[in-house]
Amino acid sequence: MSYGALSIVLHAHLPYVRHPEYPEFLEEDWLYEAITETYLPLLEVFDRCVDDAIPFRITMTLTPPLVGMLRDELLMSRYAKRLDALCELCDKEVHRTRGDARFGPLAWHYREHLYHLRRLFHDRYRRDLVSAFKRLQDAGAVEIITCGATHGFLPLMVHPESIRAQIQVACMHYRMHFGRDPRGIWLPECGYAPGIDRYLAAENIRFFFVDSHALANAVPRPRRGVYAPVYTPSGVAAFARDPESSMQVWSAEHGYPGDPVYREFYRDIGWDLDYDYIRPYIQSTGDRKNTGIKYFRITGKVALGEKEPYDPAAARARAEAHAGNFLFNRTKQIEFLQASFREGPPPIVISPYDAELYGHWWYEGPIFLDHLIRKAARDQDVLRLKSPVDYLSEHPEQQLAQPPMSSWGAGGYAAVWLDEGNDWIYRYLHKASERMIELARMHQDASGVTRRALNQAARELLLAQSSDWAFISLR
Repeated sequence: MSYGALSIVLHAHLPYVRHPEYPEFLEEDWLYEAITETYLPLLEVFDRCVDDAIPFRITMTLTPPLVGMLRDELLMSRYAKRLDALCELCDKEVHRTRGDARFGPLAWHYREHLYHLRRLFHDRYRRDLVSAFKRLQDAGAVEIITCGATHGFLPLMVHPESIRAQIQVACMHYRMHFGRDPRGIWLPECGYAPGIDRYLAAENIRFFFVDSHALANAVPRPRRGVYAPVYTPSGVAAFARDPESSMQVWSAEHGYPGDPVYREFYRDIGWDLDYDYIRPYIQSTGDRKNTGIKYFRITGKVALGEKEPYDPAAARARAEAHAGNFLFNRTKQIEFLQASFREGPPPIVISPYDAELYGHWWYEGPIFLDHLIRKAARDQDVLRLKSPVDYLSEHPEQQLAQPPMSSWGAGGYAAVWLDEGNDWIYRYLHKASERMIELARMHQDASGVTRRALNQAARELLLAQSSDWAFISLR
């Protein structure tokens, strides 16, 4: 039987933030929250499925900035202290809510959860999450792909040398940490323009992702729409996002994460509780912040003050039901596509998401993925979870087409990273790129301090090119 393919793609990325000159720094919390709420829970889900001999394939980006931070001893030491503080806060919460029938069980829930995550971090993963993901790749369960070196938005780079450097440095970094060449890449923000594929081909990258409209507007128009890849003129395969499966998870109105039973992200004890009580666990400046301990559910379209208490058991049951519904919809979708195509290779449905959606924004997301993986293996015979590289190996003959410039940002092109709120940064980025190219040509045989200075200049330029800064400037 020829099975259809479902490819779950998780894009894990955070901007590089590391401030050793301060004892703590607010933006480092982005990393600590993601480890606690997304990366550790996902690792546990994947490891349990491997331990239970459940066949599955997940594709996951680990961007170079994220890998660098996860391998940084200073940041991991700070994270360990943050986790200790959260466990201490949970102990206090268990004491504070004793006898409270509504919130006492929730306090115990968080205490058990965070103590468990601390054991995972120290005992199972030895404070090295990158090696844990590598083991999953070596086991054949996860296909780790790379990204631009610092997540720079490639279509807005005017110097070919900058595009080449973003790709080459990313591939070098990947080989350093994963011991092999990357087979796929997540172009930052899914930003593609004709010609970028040449730099991917030069690094032997086999596939990348674009948004739906990129294939819809490709020349010639793909015969199978977004449900088969196309080869670009340089021979690299472009896979496109499936809008239907994306809407089921991403959509604020229709997506699963908005279900009233699920945990409410915007009610957190860092804001709700007495200031003097919570003071040791918020910013050192005294400003409040999220702690990750949240006692309320979404409830519905009501004010934050009218939210009802969260029920973890009900939320787990809903996540299992949603996983079943998602799988049912994908099997029916693939059956319809196979009947429409009639001949040729089976369809592949590409479902890409920011990894941090699973756990950070959608607390129950890892539970959903766990049930989806298990149900896909045992409850149907229409599709298989596969990586794009698996699909290309099984079906190497695909249509040739050239996608246009595109991204997965709002509007589908470059408006998110280039408008009147952030356009001022590009004159400086272009000038810095031009100067870096000149310096590299002037000092091709540099050594010693000169070489170190050139390498540092290149690092600073790459970091400045990150798409995160243009995005943050616009907000």
